[in-house]
Amino acid sequence: MGENTDPYLALGLPATATQPEIIRAFRRLLRRHHPDTRGDNGKGVAADDQLQRILSAYAVLRDPRRRADYDRDHPKPMHTPTDTPRAGQAVHVHRTPPGRIPQPPPPLWAGPVIRDRPSGQ
Repeated sequence: MGENTDPYLALGLPATATQPEIIRAFRRLLRRHHPDTRGDNGKGVAADDQLQRILSAYAVLRDPRRRADYDRDHPKPMHTPTDTPRAGQAVHVHRTPPGRIPQPPPPLWAGPVIRDRPSGQ
């Protein structure tokens, strides 16, 4: 995953998303962008790049430790007025420690999409 790619944006989720929300978003996007289900006959460099971004984002967010590391190293800007620090209030910003080497994500494999069959078959 590129340094400037936010896994939350790649999956269309807020930073406060729960694990079930992350899984649902990943599966929804995987069905939409998987080569077996998209309408371009499984071809297209842009579609493949989008699929790789989705897989990389899920690789970060599926593991609680890697997600916590990402959240610590990439603080989110404050969006709501209630989150804005008041005058004189301390603001803590997490920074990556010097000499820390990020670990590469484990390989992910996206198998064929299995569609639900109606009961009784």
